[in-house]
Amino acid sequence: MVLFFLVVIIAVYLQERRHILQTSPGVNINDLTPCDCGVVLTGSPGRIHEAFEVMTRGKINKLIISGVYKDTQLHEIFPQLADFPDVKSEDIILEKISGSTYQNAVQSLVLVQNLKCKNIILITSQLHMYRAYRTFKANFPANIEISPYSIVNPNKDVSEFAIFFETIKSLFYFIAEFNFG
Repeated sequence: MVLFFLVVIIAVYLQERRHILQTSPGVNINDLTPCDCGVVLTGSPGRIHEAFEVMTRGKINKLIISGVYKDTQLHEIFPQLADFPDVKSEDIILEKISGSTYQNAVQSLVLVQNLKCKNIILITSQLHMYRAYRTFKANFPANIEISPYSIVNPNKDVSEFAIFFETIKSLFYFIAEFNFG
């Protein structure tokens, strides 16, 4: 019985890992369908810069940066703002409550609804996209369309530890969603 349980755990882990690794790299920024809002999740290099690129190209009108530390100002997390003259700081919303992907989804939904966005572009890393997209889909109403835009890791190679850690987190989210969702 213990061996069977162990085999099942390994099989589930490997399946979840496969889903994460099969998440497609982001589409070309020019091929993105314009949306009302963008939601970028903090956590790894390049995400915020890429979100500003998406905004500059006219693909989103408002940008929610989700998971910002409570006392942080926009110029502190993105000092390159001056390099994006077409982006108005009033179109950027810093979401400062969330500290997890689940909280990113819940807190961003409140802002998305207040902004009356009918569709969003979800921006995060390629490694994180599978879990983030699944979490946002589980927490957002069906009438708000979510378009994933994943950022390829600038190093091109992701460590086995990072893959392992993301797979474990994804499994915990799946179990929590299954039990509570």
